[in-house]
Amino acid sequence: MGIINANDDSFYSGSRFKDSNATEAIIKMIEDGADIIDIGGVSSRPNAPIVSKEEELQRVNSIYEVIAKESLYNKVKFSCDSYEPTVIKRALDSGFSIVNDITGLENDEVCRLCASYNASAVIMHMQGTPQTMQDNPEYSDIVDDVYQFLMQRVQKAESFGVKDIILDVGIGFGKTLENNLDLIRNLENFLTLDKPLLVGASRKSMINTIVPAETEDRLAGTLAIHLEAKRNGASILRVHDVKEHFQALKIQDAFHY
Repeated sequence: MGIINANDDSFYSGSRFKDSNATEAIIKMIEDGADIIDIGGVSSRPNAPIVSKEEELQRVNSIYEVIAKESLYNKVKFSCDSYEPTVIKRALDSGFSIVNDITGLENDEVCRLCASYNASAVIMHMQGTPQTMQDNPEYSDIVDDVYQFLMQRVQKAESFGVKDIILDVGIGFGKTLENNLDLIRNLENFLTLDKPLLVGASRKSMINTIVPAETEDRLAGTLAIHLEAKRNGASILRVHDVKEHFQALKIQDAFHY
């Protein structure tokens, strides 16, 4: 899953694109081997500014228009990185087939949209909000707490008629370094929920905590985390660097098949 951010404040500047630049980035990601492209108009980094739904829609609308006009959804699956129903509906009307909701389908209307459009739903765990999530996050048992949350939200989604569900343990979303490591070490536990697992640790600060490195210098650390996540059960990786991940995953697969 390649990442396209249609904003000016996502933590990694290399993922920020607008209009024609976004279209070029989408084409390149397809050529580089992406199966899914995740497009969002609002940053979810720690302490990110709150953006109105009108502003969010304005940021992504021209990209949605190109995807619909050029029928790019026939070449790759598109995922809408949003929890705002107005934006999600516009994306689904433009040919998107996945809703990536960092609130884990908190809003009933998002559940209804996923069900009515037969869209896949990514349910992610986050403690708090992007504005508060890194203020001393605490858990009684990180793996069990996240497991219980995801199980409950799966039940909610299915009660609305959502058929295709993907689970994301939310690396970096209200977690300490040790929380993140524990979740990746224990990904197999979440496979008992019988849903595909998505992991997104691309260039995140946990890498810097282990080995000090600026965002631009965290590709190697990202690959290490994502290869471990795949080994432990992840089947979707949300990444900034599609080409490099495609190569690394192909090499890893060659050892096992």
